[in-house]
Amino acid sequence: MQDNLLEVTQIHTFIGQFHILEGVSVEVPRGSITVMLGRNGAGKTTTLRSIMGLTPPSSGDILYNGESISGMMPYAIAKMGIGWVPENRAIFKELTVRENLEIAGRQPGDVERNVDLIFELFPDLKRLYSLHGGNLSGGQQQMLSIARALVPDNNLLLIDEPSEGLAPVIIEQLMAAIKQLSAEKTVLLVEQNFRVASQLADRYIIIDEGHSVAAGMMADLVQDNELIQRYLGVA
Repeated sequence: MQDNLLEVTQIHTFIGQFHILEGVSVEVPRGSITVMLGRNGAGKTTTLRSIMGLTPPSSGDILYNGESISGMMPYAIAKMGIGWVPENRAIFKELTVRENLEIAGRQPGDVERNVDLIFELFPDLKRLYSLHGGNLSGGQQQMLSIARALVPDNNLLLIDEPSEGLAPVIIEQLMAAIKQLSAEKTVLLVEQNFRVASQLADRYIIIDEGHSVAAGMMADLVQDNELIQRYLGVA
């Protein structure tokens, strides 16, 4: 039987009067990279925000490690071991790389415990450790955004659009880092670039107009041109 670290069951989420998610279900097996796919506005980011408690669902359930986290505050969900890497990166540009990492800690010594892994995945950050976040390139800011989620001992990382707006060479570096990361962490990511998603993920979920419409192994989706065309519009 599949061991799921995260199970989202038929969640409905409103933003104001708008019914954004109208029955989304997601299963994320422990130790996997699972990607959420779908056109712009389908509800992918809202699904991540619902899991994190930032836009709480009005119905449905979310289980993390077998425990319901529905209705919990975002800080309490984070403390359970879920890291959030938002689409806009949200680093503190006036703080140094070191300070950005330090404020992400939940326990004393978190940075020291995990800095070797961070520098192994993102060697640039070691060189830029004393530089302010605002002086980093877009790719380096994305590396720092992911690195912050590695400071506490998170088991699940929610990563929103990691490749957006980045040069191909930086995307390759990020893909390699996320792949390496999956040896120790479970990853649920939103990724618009199908080539990146297909090379990175073990499993997929397709979201369309607020519904989860298909899920399975990425190796099977790559062969299913009809499904890709219908929901992703990728040739």
